[in-house]
Amino acid sequence: MGDEMLKIAVQMDPLERINFEGDSTFALMLEARRRGHQLWYYTPDQLALEGDCLIARAHQIDVFDDPAGYYRLAEASEIDLIKMDIVLLRQDPPFDLAYITSTHFLERIKSRVLIVNDPEHVRNSPEKIFVMKFSDLMPPTLLTRDRAMIEKFRAKHGEVVMKPLYGHGGAAVFKVSQRDPNFGSLFDMFATLFREPWVVQKFLPDVVKGDKRILLIDGIALGALNRIPAQDDIRSNLVRGGSAASTELTQRERLICDRLGPELRKRGLIFVGIDVIEGYLTEINVTSPTGLRALARVGGPNLTPHLFDAIEKRQKDLRASL
Repeated sequence: MGDEMLKIAVQMDPLERINFEGDSTFALMLEARRRGHQLWYYTPDQLALEGDCLIARAHQIDVFDDPAGYYRLAEASEIDLIKMDIVLLRQDPPFDLAYITSTHFLERIKSRVLIVNDPEHVRNSPEKIFVMKFSDLMPPTLLTRDRAMIEKFRAKHGEVVMKPLYGHGGAAVFKVSQRDPNFGSLFDMFATLFREPWVVQKFLPDVVKGDKRILLIDGIALGALNRIPAQDDIRSNLVRGGSAASTELTQRERLICDRLGPELRKRGLIFVGIDVIEGYLTEINVTSPTGLRALARVGGPNLTPHLFDAIEKRQKDLRASL
């Protein structure tokens, strides 16, 4: 977009834990440095709200596309985030009270600093609840902790998938048969481990053919990965052993994206990944969507420059409005 140097802070998980080959946050950081922007890095626990000031104990960082040495950090210092041009909100779930608190902190500066994605709408658009706004595009889905309601839903729809409402990365996802001797024990285990409701969704057998991750930038679908579960697994997440290939969108999937696009743009959700199985929308991922490097690695388009163009445009528009 422009030649102006921007100051960008990245709120993310510890750098030493990232998957170099597949991390979309790191792809964004590489693109920012390619464009000559300055980068700072901090983890959410290094945020502090002092009076009206939102401060982060952050490291200025340089990044390199080299797995043997992919970053160099300066000494940590306290930075006032209001002096940044952009903050990338990129830590992974769990979407818990710590995550929610960080969105409240960042919301205090969003009138002057571009936050990607918008923290208010990240908080107000939990991935497995927000999607229910488009329930006509989804498979039959129930959100509850009530056992009687779950059993009624199973009796009606047969095989179901159960997963915790705020789970992520395919963790604790189970397929349950209509008459499953493990259901009682599974219910008890869920009730002990998780405080939130569960998602109970009609099982879609064609998941074995793939769970499509579609990447939308500022509400426009620009690329898609078809993720195929490993043998003896229903979970297609790449971190759970799924394999991926670049793929095209069907007419039905384009219709889904056209429905979602205006709502995503309105909410400041610039980078979103949606999941579609058998032509049914199952999730809208807004917290820390992935797929940029995976898509490029399997022969799809490199969407990182497109995403950064959209971010720079939004930042320019915000600055013009001040």
